[in-house]
Amino acid sequence: MSGRPPPPYARSPARRQAFAGDEHPTPALLGPPPLVDASAGRGVCMMSTSWRDKQHPDLVNFIAAFLATNLYRLNFLSLSPDFLFNNGGLSVAFIFETDWLPEREVAVFSRVSTLKKQFKYLYVVVVVRSAEQNESFNQSYFKYGMELGCPTFVPVCDPEMGFEKIVRIAHARGVCRQKNIVTAMRIELAQAIGSIEAIAKASKEFILGNTDLSTEKTERIVRFFRDPQYFLSPKLN
Repeated sequence: MSGRPPPPYARSPARRQAFAGDEHPTPALLGPPPLVDASAGRGVCMMSTSWRDKQHPDLVNFIAAFLATNLYRLNFLSLSPDFLFNNGGLSVAFIFETDWLPEREVAVFSRVSTLKKQFKYLYVVVVVRSAEQNESFNQSYFKYGMELGCPTFVPVCDPEMGFEKIVRIAHARGVCRQKNIVTAMRIELAQAIGSIEAIAKASKEFILGNTDLSTEKTERIVRFFRDPQYFLSPKLN
């Protein structure tokens, strides 16, 4: 980062009103209500230590509180991307530029070109605080020949909004992944065994012998149909 002091975080009108007169509110109070269904949380967020060390402590504290509110575990690691989320068995990487600076365009787009080859799901979240910054960013985007959606760039007006977007994207990707797995498992069971009644009566050995499902998934299916305490309890989405 440059030697200039970090810019003040722009807040939405509701936040400005809520924290009027308080330039440094308690970070834990900044987090809005959870963005995601609590039952679908419990993912992992890995933050790059080099990214963390360049940021204002208030932003890092906000992120930690926000992740806790949304039931994500936060780890600090030496990473190539700024953030790496694992939710629903899917890894999603993020580059997070908290203040667009034209003099950093070479470094930013060089990272983008490198990381998009390493991660199937990569997003670039960029904070543009003014019309001038937005225009500069747009010019750089086309100057470096970025392909639309490869990766996806997400311009935002402040770092807090940027991280909210990051969590929403990571969560949505995880939910889609989980639904695809469940759908595929249902299709395989239906094709191999038949009706719901037949699946409910099938033994663990029969399911293992007639499908490609793992032992763990098979045990969960058998338990679901045989153990009332299990199938009546809440499940992750």
